[in-house]
Amino acid sequence: MEELINDSPFAQSPVVPQTIDGNATIQFRCHKGIDCFNACCKNIDISLTPYDVVRLKKRLGMTSGEFLLKYTYPYEMEKDGIAGIKFQPVEGGTACQFMTDEGCSVYEDRPTACRYYPVALLSLRRQDEYTDRTAYALVQEAHCHGHQEDRKLTVDEYRKEQGVEEYDELGRGWRQLILKKKSSGPTVGKPSQRSLQLFFMACYDVDQFREFIKSPSFDDVYEVDQATKDKLYNDDVELMLFGQRFLSQVMFGDEFLKLRPDAYERRAAKKADREARLDEIVQKIGPIESTPPPDDDKYKHASD
Repeated sequence: MEELINDSPFAQSPVVPQTIDGNATIQFRCHKGIDCFNACCKNIDISLTPYDVVRLKKRLGMTSGEFLLKYTYPYEMEKDGIAGIKFQPVEGGTACQFMTDEGCSVYEDRPTACRYYPVALLSLRRQDEYTDRTAYALVQEAHCHGHQEDRKLTVDEYRKEQGVEEYDELGRGWRQLILKKKSSGPTVGKPSQRSLQLFFMACYDVDQFREFIKSPSFDDVYEVDQATKDKLYNDDVELMLFGQRFLSQVMFGDEFLKLRPDAYERRAAKKADREARLDEIVQKIGPIESTPPPDDDKYKHASD
């Protein structure tokens, strides 16, 4: 059998999940009165999707960059590969920063992984396929007593109840990017530092990505009509989806945006002009000494 590329949230977990489909019946209920209430929030390992960031940063009234710095940290999804982000727990502990005695303080905008628990979405793709297939997993951990509650429903019913259908639809492009990178393997080569920075910005830092597409350098290369620009400047979700399609073009050559006919010539001319002006300044006032930026910024790779 050909290898399946699996984007599983349990990849690093010692708990082995049971794979199921949407029609499978599960027994589960979580509520404030249960004796394990908040237990899953006291020791977190929660990966976030781009749509999770959009929802949470809007709820908190923050820019995406501010949210990333305060509430998340980056990690490599694979060695020398693209980055994911996880919730940063409370300082000096393992609990979620949004956990309260009453439960989740951002419950209406809680992340995909929290909505799904104890079910998880698995995106699977064969090495020779171009579309992903969907499966689910059920994990029963010792600390969770919700499985002992007297309530049965199907996975699809549970997904609808938890509001994950919208999250799944808006996260599909991002999942496909990850699966495509994993399935392509060495055929696309090791990503450059610049492409890794671009992936992080376009996926997670939508406000910075918006400034990127507003820049003259972007406009010099790509043809984007004004109606589309207006949507991207004012709608985070549209911008997020645009970014995923843009990455598919940049990373895998999937045609999406048209390049301006003289794009590369114009960029080369601008670069040559900048270098000429810099040489002129150096000749007049001598070399310019600069202080290197600090090396301890956890998001240094995303802010270039």
